[in-house]
Amino acid sequence: MGSIRYEVRVEGVVQGVGFRPFVHSLATRLGLAGHVRNDVHGVFIEIEGAADAAEHFLCSLRYEAPPLAVIEKIAVESIEPVSDDEFRIVGSTSAGSRATLVSADSATCADCLREMFDPADRRFGYAFTNCTNCGPRFTVVRDIPYDRPLTTMSAFDMCARCAAEYHDPGDRRFHAQPVCCPECGPRLRLVDAAGATLPGDPIAEAAAALGRGEILSVKGLGGYHLAVDATDQDASSALRKRKHREDKPFAVMVRDLAQARELCAVNEVEAALLASRRRPIVLLDMLPGSRIAPAVAPGNRQLGLMLPYTPLHHLLLRDAPGPLVLTSGNVSDEPIAYRDDEALHRLAGIADGFLTHDRPIHMRTDDSVVRSFRGRGMLVRRSRGYAPEPVALPREFPRPVLACGAELKNTFSVAKNRHVFVSHHIGDLENYETLRSFTTGIEHFTRLFDVEPAVVAHDLHPEYLSTKYAVDLDDVDLVGVQHHHAHIASCLADNGADGPVLGVAFDGLGYGTDGTIWGGEFLRADLVDFQRLAHLEPVPLPGGTTAIKQPWRTAVAYLSGRYGDDLPTGLDLLRRNETWPEVAAVARQRAHSPLTSSAGRLFDAVAAILGVRDAINYEGQAAIELEQLADRDERGGYPASVSTGNVLRAQGADLVAAVVDDLRSGTPGPVIAARFHTGIAAMIHDVCVRLRERTGLAEVALSGGVFQNMLLLHRVVARLESSGFRVLVHSRVPPNDGGVSLGQAAIAGARDRGARR
Repeated sequence: MGSIRYEVRVEGVVQGVGFRPFVHSLATRLGLAGHVRNDVHGVFIEIEGAADAAEHFLCSLRYEAPPLAVIEKIAVESIEPVSDDEFRIVGSTSAGSRATLVSADSATCADCLREMFDPADRRFGYAFTNCTNCGPRFTVVRDIPYDRPLTTMSAFDMCARCAAEYHDPGDRRFHAQPVCCPECGPRLRLVDAAGATLPGDPIAEAAAALGRGEILSVKGLGGYHLAVDATDQDASSALRKRKHREDKPFAVMVRDLAQARELCAVNEVEAALLASRRRPIVLLDMLPGSRIAPAVAPGNRQLGLMLPYTPLHHLLLRDAPGPLVLTSGNVSDEPIAYRDDEALHRLAGIADGFLTHDRPIHMRTDDSVVRSFRGRGMLVRRSRGYAPEPVALPREFPRPVLACGAELKNTFSVAKNRHVFVSHHIGDLENYETLRSFTTGIEHFTRLFDVEPAVVAHDLHPEYLSTKYAVDLDDVDLVGVQHHHAHIASCLADNGADGPVLGVAFDGLGYGTDGTIWGGEFLRADLVDFQRLAHLEPVPLPGGTTAIKQPWRTAVAYLSGRYGDDLPTGLDLLRRNETWPEVAAVARQRAHSPLTSSAGRLFDAVAAILGVRDAINYEGQAAIELEQLADRDERGGYPASVSTGNVLRAQGADLVAAVVDDLRSGTPGPVIAARFHTGIAAMIHDVCVRLRERTGLAEVALSGGVFQNMLLLHRVVARLESSGFRVLVHSRVPPNDGGVSLGQAAIAGARDRGARR
């Protein structure tokens, strides 16, 4: 039987992951001839040989692919044989419209670690060891195709031995673009706060400095971190003071899973998340008597742990005195520093020294944060290790889309074909540096994925900087998307669904279509439109944004709304805040106290009444600490009535009154906090049951930052499922505003499809 020849196109995350070497090895093993190359679409292959060998090749292509590869599509076409006599890797092409997917940065693999810690290996102790199965990707890519000249490794010429590995089809580093060694690759330096290089081995001297209680800035994959010994209270307190970060917990890097289990309870799912190639920060329950300094996570029963994900981290943790605080290298509210001169300038007042190197970072990328929920991860912040891998949707976008996201926890998204490329975490668009990160990120993504937006989606809030950016663009069709509709659409897209569903969007705030501040919403929603079916009863925010930063003001609004001028006596809240009568008066003035249905503000009010938090130092702090306070074993709950009408109104004030009654009767705070959470879950269930009777919908999508609360999420999902609802929750993007851009993109695409039919 004669030879056959196939043209094979493979699309997905197939560049920078060792796919061409894998194809070469597979084809050679099966006696096939032909060639493989990268191009703007992915990987292009031609194979020629015996029919059974060719069929074996096509089957193995998907099921034996390299560990970092994500194959989305394999297209095969039969063509005329040309009598090749060998299989070759040929040069990449860059012509045509780009459709290549770029791999996320990946943690150091086991093979590279073995080399690094083998005294006989030429890469022993080398902080930039990598191969086709691990190492920097997104943060060093400047353009595609993914080849060394288009990465930040272009300045490092390979030595003869690295070049031999790079060109050897049988080597693990065959066509590994960041390949290097101590002879030809990047080099470490330890410098002081003025930028002067310090003598000695940089790793050993850095570890010694940490042991002395100094604060170091350490250059990672996507930016600079600030590090201290996590068991050193003085050093942790000094870092907190210098960084102007009063209460928000620091992340901690531990040497391995064994050390993680010394500090926190770690189940199988959490262990798998910690050790995954993505290496996110995983939020875990801290064990009693943990040796972590109290200043690392003050008043918090949880700790964010991560494992080393670069060779530098592994080497530093080997010599360091203990677990290390590794927090973003910035002053509070600024984006992470990633350029060397910028880091030295911005962090000189914080860090005593800098453990740095000369491999540039092209795109700043924070660490990702994840929690486990029902056997899988739920992202809280999607960034390093995940971005820029796309979310694939069931239907194609008729025209390319840019979705600008929200104001807080901003991400943007670009979309074309079936892919939505959700950006790395940008942060809160409150200052010039973050806005610049937002705009340069959009420029990079649109170039990298060859997207020229024809449709631009944005939030309805006219004062969001992301909205202003959108409306200033020329020659695009603008699509305004209501904030909570975007949340529910994000959850639908996350689950590959179209709706309609009953959407429960609980968060801090979002601009409503009626001009008020929404945040406790029950919607009938699909990817095109929504209808507001129910919401929390609105309450005034005394002083507007001031009340967001001072939850006790919202508590006074709830109390005065419930009790009028006759507020309950004996509340510590009122004794702590003697100006409450003036605040109650302001609450009655609509000009200074906008109405809000926000669920987040209801959590704030209860936290203040229980004495958890009168003022916050970071977004969501009061609600987070209220969840921390709650007694997990308490199953009681408070009732909340629901007003009837065309639009149902759930009475959050009922829950506040029940909290006050229990508090005045001497019920412990942890019990009250748990009963409040159960009351919220029961109220959500009650409203959804009523809305199912009206609409016939039995599928519920839960989104918004409030559903990062694991205690609430577990209790809501359990109640809904017990009543026959199918419940959709987030996994691939966060439920908070970090997922809003995905929802905006999905809505813009769906509306564009409808308009073009």
